[in-house]
Amino acid sequence: MKQCPKCNRDVQPTEETCPHCGIVFAKYYKYHGNSSTPAAERPQVVIQIDPAADTLFGNDTYRDNEAVFLGRCLLLPGFLLWSWLLITPGLASNSAGESFLHLVNLPFHEAGHLIFRPFGQFITSLGGTLGQIMMPMICMLTLLLKTRDPYGAGLCLWWVGENFLDIAPYINDARAGQLPLLGGNFGHSAPYGFHDWEYLLTESDLLAQDHLLAKLAQLIGAMLMIASLIGCGYVLLKQRQALTNSKPE
Repeated sequence: MKQCPKCNRDVQPTEETCPHCGIVFAKYYKYHGNSSTPAAERPQVVIQIDPAADTLFGNDTYRDNEAVFLGRCLLLPGFLLWSWLLITPGLASNSAGESFLHLVNLPFHEAGHLIFRPFGQFITSLGGTLGQIMMPMICMLTLLLKTRDPYGAGLCLWWVGENFLDIAPYINDARAGQLPLLGGNFGHSAPYGFHDWEYLLTESDLLAQDHLLAKLAQLIGAMLMIASLIGCGYVLLKQRQALTNSKPE
């Protein structure tokens, strides 16, 4: 007699299925192994851990691609210089607003107003800012989770930070209304509600804090940009280790 591995009842050795619980022994042993087989004869499952991989940055689709590695190495200094040019002039310079990226962010800003319009005037006004922040965040998550490109995701995080720098002068202009708005209007002469942050801060009783909130947005943007470039540098370090380890000795 032999024992059924599922219900533990005795079964004739010639039986292919258990008459008590109905399992097919061949299928069961295929996935669970035969406990009667000596441990030394059972197939062993070996899990290999790549020392260059980790949960966030190591799962890189392009980790073993030397051409991609070189391209990434060339991009990083450019983004470092670009960050310096955008961050160091300060809030008053509106360096992000004068950058060509402002024209890239603008369609997402306007689309945000349309997307959030069903949620009322306040959220519609806030939707412009949400739209231009959400787009690079969606790109970042897609690259990180779907494409498995942590370096590209890091650059999208840089883009999120740049959008905070782009928004900061707009917040700072809530009371002054001196920045040119879409359509050639200015905040000081446009109808109430046309200048997003004048409306948002007035409705929130925070208009007097516009400069403080603008500085906070500037700081968040700078920190995100710096953090993203550090992350990109870490990805390059991991990729270099993987490429070195993959080369024949």
